[in-house]
Amino acid sequence: MLKFIKGNLENIDGVAIYPIISLLIFFVFFLLLFWWVFTAKKKYIEEVSNIPLEEDNTNTNNQL
Repeated sequence: MLKFIKGNLENIDGVAIYPIISLLIFFVFFLLLFWWVFTAKKKYIEEVSNIPLEEDNTNTNNQL
């Protein structure tokens, strides 16, 4: 199976650029994610972390 895939990919011109592009997209995404995490405001992080602990009255009123 691998020989079939590798054999077909070797016949395509410029196919080596796709893994490089994928790696760059992956790397840039995680750099941006780390930048966002470290620069996020502490108040926002606390507010979002408390969402599961808040009581939601819309769901409890619908249960009978």
